[in-house]
Amino acid sequence: MKKVGFIGIGIMGEPMCRNAMKAGFEAVVYNHHDNARVQRLVSEGAVQAYSPKEVAGLCDVVVTMLPDSPQVEEVALGANGIAEGGRAGLVVIDMSSISPVATKRIAAKLKEKGIDMLDAPVSGGEPGAVAGTLAIMVGGDQGVFDSCNDILKSMGSTVTLVGSVGAGHTTKLANNMIVALNIAAVSEAIAFCVKSGVDPEKVHQAIRVGSAGSSVLDAKLPKMVSGDFTPGFKMSLHIKDLKNALDAGHDIGSPMPFTAEIMEIMQSLKADGHDNTDHSAIVKYFEYMSKVSVAKSK
Repeated sequence: MKKVGFIGIGIMGEPMCRNAMKAGFEAVVYNHHDNARVQRLVSEGAVQAYSPKEVAGLCDVVVTMLPDSPQVEEVALGANGIAEGGRAGLVVIDMSSISPVATKRIAAKLKEKGIDMLDAPVSGGEPGAVAGTLAIMVGGDQGVFDSCNDILKSMGSTVTLVGSVGAGHTTKLANNMIVALNIAAVSEAIAFCVKSGVDPEKVHQAIRVGSAGSSVLDAKLPKMVSGDFTPGFKMSLHIKDLKNALDAGHDIGSPMPFTAEIMEIMQSLKADGHDNTDHSAIVKYFEYMSKVSVAKSK
């Protein structure tokens, strides 16, 4: 059984590692800050490492789950990084959501050391990470993908190879463009309903099985109605993903007018102090514009 390293033990990384352990994989864990999440996994049988280099030296596969491109690049290629500790044949699976341009650059540098890389970002948020039902979109070589499919399946219900290195992160950016615009559409429509005096929960029941139905509608409208914006996916992280999408689109000449618009809506919410709330708080922009409150009073 492969020994799998996990670098980045946060909201997503902890349950993903736990599910890999439940599937029988030995786990080595490292986080930049020693925290309770690391200690919980250690108490469940994981081995704690003290640098990415150490993780790479102990493992057959290293999974990274980090905030953005600079952190992945530092962990992979920096001092005491994966490239320093890894041997030829090691596989790095980056499950963060980062720029596909950075992914290709990191993969090329690792390849010089004989280290293969898959980019395998996920969709499903913390609930999917806990349940092991993430949708995982993968970029990389078919043979490397096949060798790691069992690890990926321990964390997700759907695992799809979508193309070469970088294709996974391109797919994730497309996913998050669609999600952001879907939340905005739900927010705008529900603010309209409330302004018209129609109960948003009854609207939800009426439309959820029709063509307007979606997992975003089902997951996010209840949060809007309850006014509970405890983050499952922080607005700040979604802003980061949209920035990466817009940058990538500009690089290849692919116009993204709707993505640019929702980015500016999120930026206005960030300026108003909502960057660490759930991205369903996009509804607050439409509440302000319509002069209504979607959240029902307790």
